[in-house]
Amino acid sequence: MDALDLSDYLRFLVRRWRAIAALGLLGAAIGAFVTHATTPQYRATSTLFVSLQDRDDTVKLNQGNTFAQARVRSYAEVVTSPRVTEPVAESLRLDLTPSQLARKITTEVPLETVLLKITVTDTQPSRAARISNAIAHRFAEVIADIERPEGARLSPVRLSITEPAHRPNAPASPNLVLNLALGLAAGLGLGTGLAVARESLDTSVRSRSDLTRCLADTGGPAVLGSVVLDQRASRHPVATDDDPFGRRSEDFRRLRTSLRFVDIDAPPKVIAVTSAAPGEGKTSISINLASALAEFGSSVCLVDADLRRPSVAQTLGLVRDAGLTTVMIGQANAEDVMQSAGSFSVLSSGVLPPNPAEMLGSAQFRTVVRSLADRFDHVVIDTAPVLPVADTPAMASAVDGYLLVARYAKSTRGQLTDAVRTLRGVGTTVLGSVLNRVPAKRDSEQYGYGYAYRPRISGRRDRLRLRLRLRLRLRRGRPATISDFPAPTAPAGKDTVPAVAKEGGEHH
Repeated sequence: MDALDLSDYLRFLVRRWRAIAALGLLGAAIGAFVTHATTPQYRATSTLFVSLQDRDDTVKLNQGNTFAQARVRSYAEVVTSPRVTEPVAESLRLDLTPSQLARKITTEVPLETVLLKITVTDTQPSRAARISNAIAHRFAEVIADIERPEGARLSPVRLSITEPAHRPNAPASPNLVLNLALGLAAGLGLGTGLAVARESLDTSVRSRSDLTRCLADTGGPAVLGSVVLDQRASRHPVATDDDPFGRRSEDFRRLRTSLRFVDIDAPPKVIAVTSAAPGEGKTSISINLASALAEFGSSVCLVDADLRRPSVAQTLGLVRDAGLTTVMIGQANAEDVMQSAGSFSVLSSGVLPPNPAEMLGSAQFRTVVRSLADRFDHVVIDTAPVLPVADTPAMASAVDGYLLVARYAKSTRGQLTDAVRTLRGVGTTVLGSVLNRVPAKRDSEQYGYGYAYRPRISGRRDRLRLRLRLRLRLRRGRPATISDFPAPTAPAGKDTVPAVAKEGGEHH
C-alpha cells in the first residue's frame, strides 16, 4: 500500500468512526463492570513523628533532626516485619497471618521530613483504621526497644503519633470515574489502532481516487465513472426502466458520455465489459451501458460472451439456449436468434461449449462480431472475468477495447493491476474502468445538482412512451423540454407549474 498522509488517516478514521466509537463504549462498559465486580478497598493512614529525647541544646537539636531524617527511612522497613505485625494480628484477633497483614501495609516518608505515614488497606473501613492505629503503636514500641542502648532505661528516639487513623468514608478503590476513563481511552486507542492496521492491510478499492492510484501504476487506464449501489438493482436490472431520473440511471449516462470521449477520432464501437474476478457486477454494467447507449438514439446489440457462467438472459428474462454459439456453429443466423430487451437487442450465449477460449479466439467469432458491428451502432459484449480463465484475452482481436469493472470494497489493487497487464499483454486497448456498487454516502459529493422537477411515471406503458418520445426528439436534434413529460399531481390549492417551467428553462 502507498504511504499514507495525514488526510488519508483522517479520512479512514472518519470512515470507521462507528467501529472506533463502539470499541470505546465497550471499554467504558468493561471499566464499569470491573468497578461493579471489584470488592471495595478502604485506606486508613496514621502519621508518626520521629524525634530525639534530649532537645535542650540547640546544636544537639539540629544534630538530632539530621539523625532522625537519616533513620526514618530505615524505620519504614521495620513496619512490615513480623515483630510488628504478629502481635497486632493476635491483639485484634485478625484471621490473617503476619505476612498477609504485611501485604496490607504501605509506608511513606515525605521528603526532607521526620514523618512516617502508615497506610492500611482493608475491605472494612473501621477495621482498616483499627489496624493502622495498632500498627503505629506497636511500631513505636519496637523502634524504642531497638534504639534503647543496653542497660539504659529510655531510648533516645521517640515516635509520637501526630495524626491517628480515622474511619474512611469512601473506598479508595475501585474508582468508577477513573475506570470509566481508562476503559474509554483503552477502547478508543484499540479501535484507532485496529482501524489503522486494517486500512494499512486492506488492499481493496474504496473510492475513485483509490482506483485511479491503483491503475496509475500500470500507466492507466482512466476511471470513466462510478455507479451507485442500489438495493433494487436485482429486481430492476435496467436502471432507466425503474427510475429514469435516479442516481443509478445518471451514473450510466455519465459512463456513456465518458466512453464517447475516450477517442474522439475513432470512438469505440465494439466494447467488451469485463472484470478482474467474478462477482463484481460486469453483467449489470453491460446491460445498463447498452440501455444508456440505446437511450441516446443508437441501435445497440448486447452479446453474452461469457460462455462459462452466462447471466444476461437470466437477468433480463430471456431465452439462453439459442444465441452466440448457435450462430458460430452455423445452425442459425444472428437475426434468427436475436431477442429484444426493449430499447436494445440481445444475443444470448447459447449452448455452453466445452472449449470457450478456443471459440472466442476463433475467426468465426470475429466474423460474427463484425457482422453485428456493421448492423448496429454499438456492440456491447459481456465477457468472463480476466484472471480466472483465458476467455476474455482470447477475443482481443474482435473488440475495439475493454471496459474494466471494479467493485467497491471487493476488488483489490493486485487483482486490477494483474487484469490490466493481462489485457495489455495481448495487445488490446483498455478503454477505462468503472467503480461499481459505491454506497450513496461515499459518492454523495458527485450529486451536488439534481432535478427541480421529477416526472410522475407509473407503469411500463408510461415508461416506454416516455423513452420513445425522448428518442424521437434526440434523433430530430431537438432537446427534451418539460412538455415531453407527464404532468405531476399536486395537492389542491398548490401551484402545479414545475419549478423549471417557471424559470422559462428547459429540462435537461
